[in-house]
Amino acid sequence: MLFIADGTEHIRQYRLPRAIVQVAIAGVLALVSGLSSLGTATFMKVQAPLAARDLERKNELMQRELHEIRGQVKVLNQELEQLAVQDEQFRLVAGLEPFSRDIYQVGIGGTLEQPADKKLYQLDRNATTLAVTTSSDLGELLRRARLLNFSWREARDSLVDKHNRLEATPSIVPTSGYISSVFSRNRMHPILARARPHEGVDITAPTGTPILAAAKGRVRFAGQDGGYGLSIEVDHGYGVVTRYAHASRILVARGRAVERGDTIGLVGETGLAVGPHLHYEVLVNGKATNPRQWFLDSGKLAD
Repeated sequence: MLFIADGTEHIRQYRLPRAIVQVAIAGVLALVSGLSSLGTATFMKVQAPLAARDLERKNELMQRELHEIRGQVKVLNQELEQLAVQDEQFRLVAGLEPFSRDIYQVGIGGTLEQPADKKLYQLDRNATTLAVTTSSDLGELLRRARLLNFSWREARDSLVDKHNRLEATPSIVPTSGYISSVFSRNRMHPILARARPHEGVDITAPTGTPILAAAKGRVRFAGQDGGYGLSIEVDHGYGVVTRYAHASRILVARGRAVERGDTIGLVGETGLAVGPHLHYEVLVNGKATNPRQWFLDSGKLAD
């Protein structure tokens, strides 16, 4: 070690044993390490309570949020109960049997299981139980909502089918006039002068009176048909076909879609007919039925 005084050329030199130098360096390092550890320990003592309080605050807020969610779950459950009651009515209107209460109750309640992460359960049993219970209740609500969604789709499809059937059901008197001959299994034919089935009704009306489609459907035949003369057949689906015979004029072609009330021809007396009238038939799966039982507006007719 050299010591040089200011303003002089005198230099002092000292020699220290190696062991003393090593001890001094070790002492300095130990002092620095001790001070560092002391500072760290002091910092941890200050920060640890702050971190614990922060975690405690977060846990409190989470539990409060879960309690609010459970309150909303309760309200939603009450709403689903009301929807279930309406669903029963909706299914009845759609012609479906309501679901039993047992079906609505499937999956409700049951034993609460511990979460898969048992460490979380061990850390805070109350908070974990609250979270698992809330998750279970939400799963239950989701199941019930899916059941109602399925039920409403089924009811909607049933109502759509019923609507389509009603649109395709012959229900109106196809022309203006009065019935001159009724449906009969054994009627004396006015021209052939012998008994034979009369598989429709004859509605007498002036030539040129509009003939109306009795329901929604598609024309499957339009043209000359032997003793029926100029005739039209409309396929309404569901096995139902209507026939309009003895027309003076046909106003539709085969394959055309028609709606109830569309004019499809004009009254005439073509084929085996004594005078102008419409011979009208309703066939179900190829079998003739009495057209009068299909009329909803039969008050427009006079016998």
